[in-house]
Amino acid sequence: MEGKELIIRGWAPQVLILEHEAVGGFVTHCGWNSTLEAVFAGVPMVTWPVFAEQFYNEKLVTQMLRIGVEAGAQKWERLVGDFVKKEALEKAVSRIMGGEEVEGMRARAKTLAEMVSMAIEQGGSSSSDLDALIEEVRLLHSS
Repeated sequence: MEGKELIIRGWAPQVLILEHEAVGGFVTHCGWNSTLEAVFAGVPMVTWPVFAEQFYNEKLVTQMLRIGVEAGAQKWERLVGDFVKKEALEKAVSRIMGGEEVEGMRARAKTLAEMVSMAIEQGGSSSSDLDALIEEVRLLHSS
């Protein structure tokens, strides 16, 4: 794609970027919003958590959903964060971009994306749950 480079300064439209057909993977700190956006886009992830719940989100992505690989961060360091060696990050990105397990990972990621899309459609489970919550709050407020 020579001549097609793009530099975005400031805020970037992450969801639009993740949904682009050229994106083969996403290196993420495993924040909840970024994780959900990658799942919604059906993109495999390289996980690099820094603190708080991000380590739990990493386990969800890599061990339960099996749509990502770890870069190697092991612990939350209060001031700096756990360092990941260049070689470990390179290995994780290589696995996402063409390793042996990537096809299964991509298939699982696409399946999850389809399930998420159905859940948020009108009448889907998330849509119905939100409607039920709104109705319950409305009834509590009117009492």
